[in-house]
Amino acid sequence: MSKKTRSLGRNKRHLRVRKRLAGTQDRPRVSLFRSNRNIYLQLIDDNEGKTLASVSSLKSDNNSMNKDLSKKLGVEFGEKISKLGIKQVVFDRGGYLYHGKVAAIADGIRESGIEV
Repeated sequence: MSKKTRSLGRNKRHLRVRKRLAGTQDRPRVSLFRSNRNIYLQLIDDNEGKTLASVSSLKSDNNSMNKDLSKKLGVEFGEKISKLGIKQVVFDRGGYLYHGKVAAIADGIRESGIEV
């Protein structure tokens, strides 16, 4: 009997949500990945399979990602999206619970004028 891990459960949730979620050219998908230290965001057009924009917390000079830094990352990403002329996005939480850092990122994107 194999031991269930946290990442295995996240992968199952992610695939279950991705079946119903797709980004188009008019409304691309914001994909989120959280590692132990950093957060990565991508704006993806699933019809063409291209990444339109991306941002990560790697360039941040802080060692830890808290909710405040996550919100700043969301605002920065929202500004990058608005420069591309995109007003609406689909938020793919990547199998993570919509709470804490994930919710702060979505709020930051909304603050920059993007409809999530």
